[in-house]
Amino acid sequence: MDNSTMITEFLLLGSPDGWDLNFLYFTVFPMTYLGTLLGNLLIITVTTADQNLHTPMYFFLRNLSILDMCFISITVPNACVNSLTGNRAISVAGCATQIFLVIFCASVELLFLTIMAWDRYVAICQPLQYPLVMNPQFCVRMTLASLLSGLLYAGVHTGNTFRLSFCQSKVVHQFFCDVPSLLRLSCSDTTSNKVLILVSAVVICGGCFLFIVVSYFRIFSAVLKFPTKAPGKAFSTCTPHILVVSVFLSSITGVYLRSSATSDTLDDMVLSAFYTMVPPFLNPLLYSLRNKQVKDAVRRLMGRQLFSGK
Repeated sequence: MDNSTMITEFLLLGSPDGWDLNFLYFTVFPMTYLGTLLGNLLIITVTTADQNLHTPMYFFLRNLSILDMCFISITVPNACVNSLTGNRAISVAGCATQIFLVIFCASVELLFLTIMAWDRYVAICQPLQYPLVMNPQFCVRMTLASLLSGLLYAGVHTGNTFRLSFCQSKVVHQFFCDVPSLLRLSCSDTTSNKVLILVSAVVICGGCFLFIVVSYFRIFSAVLKFPTKAPGKAFSTCTPHILVVSVFLSSITGVYLRSSATSDTLDDMVLSAFYTMVPPFLNPLLYSLRNKQVKDAVRRLMGRQLFSGK
């Protein structure tokens, strides 16, 4: 009989040995989750209701906000409920679903951030060609291509993970199911899995990161030639994007490429919280609080609501 049938469920780890993280599950996690939902919902509402924000940049920002709401909803509510009820069991099917959705959202997030870097490059460095290059058809096609690529990428990694046999332990040293934690529980040869993760990290993550870096290098090179006030405006637009990309890629790389021999459970949980929670939480804060167009749109929307209420 296949050893994989020996385990019908996994147990998610609430807190590493010697640490009590219940305060995180009862305070930080719910507050971050609520702030993420409200912030991203605000961006979705404003970019949809305000005609002035019906541009490619805000089209992708709206899609990113929808994705971020889904991304954080995959892990945080379940972790909070598990901590509250004390029931940390998750079925194999539930674990596979969670892994698939996390990888899907993470990969699409990276692709959206890459497309947004390209959008800023064209807008700043090729403003006359911007309406032709970033036309509505192109935006829709890039969105669909990102979603389909995410589905394929998540399906490959999830299928490659659950072809393994799990017969050593059923305790997942993480607050949600992820590939590195399950590889440590497998009694099968995981060499091909690790090679696939490494290759995909180099090709996809490395490729997207290189594309983003080159885009911003060209942007910064171009804006330095502008009048005095133009560089400051361009830098204020691009800096939040760079910050989100840096946090996202550094934390997800730390989780997936660390050696299991030197891996620490608490460090893994912190890094996982960073790539699943911090970017979705930061996106609405950075793009709304630092963006004059969004702030003006919020004021106009609130003004219309107050006026209609009289």
